Amino acid sequence: MCVCTGKCPGFSKMDIWDFINRARVELPVEFGVIHPQLCEQDGDRFLGDFLEAKRPLVIAACAPNMQYKMFRDAFASKGMDVRKNMTPLDIRDMSTEEAVEKVAAALREMGVKEDV
Repeated sequence: MCVCTGKCPGFSKMDIWDFINRARVELPVEFGVIHPQLCEQDGDRFLGDFLEAKRPLVIAACAPNMQYKMFRDAFASKGMDVRKNMTPLDIRDMSTEEAVEKVAAALREMGVKEDV
């Protein structure tokens, strides 16, 4: 999850800590991570390190079109296609419950099994 510095009004309906805890406990994910601003240099470094494992990534944040643009270079630096290896979700202006369900639906669509 990227929270755009934690001050973006688009996340005001959501308890981001409840969201990430519910995602990592209730959903079939390997990691639940909150980053303050993935589009900054430290975000590129984080993605670069994380992508070493070459696993698909779901990023819950802002507009998917923006995510593709912002994270394209980090994926390309690891020989990965951002459009094939990332599922971007726009969770702005959602409640915690709505955001958790959106991630759950994306995981189901991706065919991720419940027993990770």
